[in-house]
Amino acid sequence: MKQQRLDVRFFDRHHLDVARDMIGTYLHWDGVGGMVVETEAYAAISDPACHTFFRPSARAFFESQTPGVVYAYISYGIHWMLNVLASDGIVLIRAIQPMAGIRRIEVRRRTQHATQLCSGPGKIGQALSLGSSDHGSSVLTGRRFLLPREAQFDPSQIVTDVRVGLSVGLDRPWRFLLKGNPHVSVPQGEALAKSRTRLRQT
Repeated sequence: MKQQRLDVRFFDRHHLDVARDMIGTYLHWDGVGGMVVETEAYAAISDPACHTFFRPSARAFFESQTPGVVYAYISYGIHWMLNVLASDGIVLIRAIQPMAGIRRIEVRRRTQHATQLCSGPGKIGQALSLGSSDHGSSVLTGRRFLLPREAQFDPSQIVTDVRVGLSVGLDRPWRFLLKGNPHVSVPQGEALAKSRTRLRQT
């Protein structure tokens, strides 16, 4: 039986609920993808780490779009990041466990190291060949979508941690991970120390 892709009702909810419930779903992107194992949530209002807080263009985009729309941006002039809009915030897909189109992912990422293929948002951008044309697209139609978790998925295996690489909003436990999964970008309990080290070096 054909699985029903996640529809607008899934994304038209609180950003923390969407971010948590995306763990264990399956991202399909033009024939490549895998299971989502790490996400981060950002509140559109009152979250100093969210682009909508300090970028007027991001705020205008969020206010003019609907849940399920892709917010793609380039980080440090190098890496494209894949985000999806929720009702009141934005969810960054930080890591997936590759399961489809793996050979294409390996070519794009220039590595065959399984746990290095999509273990970070920049790596996902490369793996999916994400670009400016993807900004404003949707995961609700076409060849880019998410499928629900499998019936045997255990939600108790989802853990939380602080977000990664921020200079503000460091204490919010708005990163969701699949416990023990080797494909996550930063294991549980290590993000805060990494962020503090990064701040000391700037």
